[in-house]
Amino acid sequence: MYNRAVALMDLPPGLEEKIRVCNATYMVRFGVRLRGQIQTFTGYRSVHSEHMEPVKGGIRFASAVDQDEVEALAALMTYKCALVEAPFGGSKGGLCLDPRQYDQHELEQITRRFAYELAKRDLINPSQNVPAPDMGTGEREMAWIADQYARMNTTDINARACVTGKPLNAGGIAGRVEATGRGVQYALREFFRHEEDKAAAGLTGSLEGKRVIVQGLGNVGYHAAKFLQEEDGSIITGIIEHDGALFSSEGLDVEKVREWIVKHGGVTGFPSANHTADGGTVLEEDCDILIPAALEGVINLSNADRIKTKLIIEAANGPVTAGADEILRDKGVVIIPDMYANAGGVTVSYFEWVKNLSHIRFGRMQRRQEEARHQLVIDELERLDEAMGEAWTLNPKFKEKYLQGADELELVRSGLDDTMRIAYQSMREVWHSRDDVSDLRTAAYIVAIEKVAKSYQAKGL
Repeated sequence: MYNRAVALMDLPPGLEEKIRVCNATYMVRFGVRLRGQIQTFTGYRSVHSEHMEPVKGGIRFASAVDQDEVEALAALMTYKCALVEAPFGGSKGGLCLDPRQYDQHELEQITRRFAYELAKRDLINPSQNVPAPDMGTGEREMAWIADQYARMNTTDINARACVTGKPLNAGGIAGRVEATGRGVQYALREFFRHEEDKAAAGLTGSLEGKRVIVQGLGNVGYHAAKFLQEEDGSIITGIIEHDGALFSSEGLDVEKVREWIVKHGGVTGFPSANHTADGGTVLEEDCDILIPAALEGVINLSNADRIKTKLIIEAANGPVTAGADEILRDKGVVIIPDMYANAGGVTVSYFEWVKNLSHIRFGRMQRRQEEARHQLVIDELERLDEAMGEAWTLNPKFKEKYLQGADELELVRSGLDDTMRIAYQSMREVWHSRDDVSDLRTAAYIVAIEKVAKSYQAKGL
């Protein structure tokens, strides 16, 4: 995919190769005493590009983690950060284990030891390398990592900025948990604002009433599906999980399905929907929007020609393989690429990092001042209301909404929405202005690589 985009650009060959390669990958093997014996774990931290520092990227806990996967994801982070104008280079980490096999205390021991191994080599550092949650990790693990770094760097006033995705009471930011799913919603909203783009996918109207299938109801898939259903009126017809899939042409209640999964560990047995043991078949059902939000490579050469959707938005990293991408493009399916669609997480991580460095939450200085200014307007309108009598009345809902100053969550959502809109517009401009660019993914790569190239050239490389 990188090669396809670079072939359409005018980069010096040396710089093209410099941007392509992963700068460094550190592999660590460490022992932790568990259950009466020492267990050895293998972990990775890969730095793809240091055109900007710190570098940024999640840490995943999964049994399939290997060096190739971590390096590929680190490269994707470089382009993702460049596309949404987050001032980071790309990085990624992984620990080869299945978190479901260990209890909380054991996971804490393992996570802290992994953080120690990385931090002592500056592979966790507020100014050099800032991890975040990924598959198999969340707020809890980030809090452990932040605490471990602070223990090792007792005089670092910016220690909390060493990692993002922390709980609120440990220096996190409002809206971070929902951020990637919210970003998927904002990406779709922006897509649906452009008639030319909807026409390319054979779609019309708004998100209301659009049939959506979601693959993976983890953090990203759940929030994306929930917001699309509750706020945009989309119909979630299919939900695919590790133990099969649910399908209902009438629509599924995302909140109820999520509650069932949390309670029972899967979708099996969920009432009022058809359950299919082979989840892959639901991926091929007819729908308007398909959201792969779990693993890599779920849409590949074996099933790409049977995909019936008009629009795919990649909420996961790399859910469509390069071969499948070609088949889908030939079929006229529009794909909103992962490096843009799931950039909500890194965007809000950027806001959290800035919050930690500035040592003040967003909205604290200006919220009440905003409310006081708004009160002046309301007072004048109420005076007008009295003078006009029956002819005109102030709407109480307007008063309530207008009086409320923006808190941290509102400001985070506003910043995320703005970021997703601007990034999409930069992609679509390339998509529609160049005859040699036929899809959004190539456009996204061109925009991102161009920005990375300019950063390197400005450094004098």
